[in-house]
Amino acid sequence: MGLIVTREDLIAARQCSAGGRAFFKRHKLDWSDFLKNGIDAEILIKINDVMANQVIEQARLRLWAEAKRSKR
Repeated sequence: MGLIVTREDLIAARQCSAGGRAFFKRHKLDWSDFLKNGIDAEILIKINDVMANQVIEQARLRLWAEAKRSKR
């Protein structure tokens, strides 16, 4: 498993939970599991949605910032 996208990434991308729930329902993804465990970015990349890509980018930025902090 690679990059995990979380609810925090959704919020960082300035997207609302209602829109996220609708997106997950439309693509037959489990919203409850996402809230608990996140989702593999590869699943969202395959959907090829502009808003999903924004959330993935936030996840990448979070991972980069975490790696940078851990090197201190």
